[in-house]
Amino acid sequence: MKKSYIIIGVLVVLALFAFFNGKSTYNSMMTLDQDVEQSWAQVQVQYQRRLDLIPNLVETVKGYAKHESETFENVTRARAGLTDAYNEANEANSIAVPENEQAFMKEQQSQDALKKALSIYVNAVREAYPDLKADTQFINLQTQLEGTENRIATERGRYTEAVRTYNVAVKRFPANIWASIFGFKAKSQFQADAEAAKAPTVTF
Repeated sequence: MKKSYIIIGVLVVLALFAFFNGKSTYNSMMTLDQDVEQSWAQVQVQYQRRLDLIPNLVETVKGYAKHESETFENVTRARAGLTDAYNEANEANSIAVPENEQAFMKEQQSQDALKKALSIYVNAVREAYPDLKADTQFINLQTQLEGTENRIATERGRYTEAVRTYNVAVKRFPANIWASIFGFKAKSQFQADAEAAKAPTVTF
């Protein structure tokens, strides 16, 4: 009888330990998960800021181009590429962290394509309208775009760090057992490219 009580006592202690350990692990992972969500939201804020600035840039160029008698094919072509990239990035823009690697990569690729299309457009405009650099509105947009690209790089860096901390917590033993039970999975990370080390410079 005494042995039975001992066994029951041990089981109760183990059950309580498992409960409190599981609760603590769950709360910790939930906090880290929310940190990732918040970091992603900040990335999206900066993506949206860039999306909002691009139409203003295009309209400013179009307004200036009215003073020109010659139609510059490279500007028109570059604007078409920018429009396509803009629409794709706007459609892929996700407020919540993409749930799988494929969706995450689609989001990243669309934003990277938009950045490149914007750079091509800016270079085409610079060559076609060299005097546009003196336009006050154009200068203001240039400053805002440069600041936005810097903010994007900063927020993506913060997201990367938040995901790294979260993924380590989810994969580390024995927390990975609880993570599997509670449905916490490793999150996707940005894949750096050759230009990722520094924010792009938008010049006119």
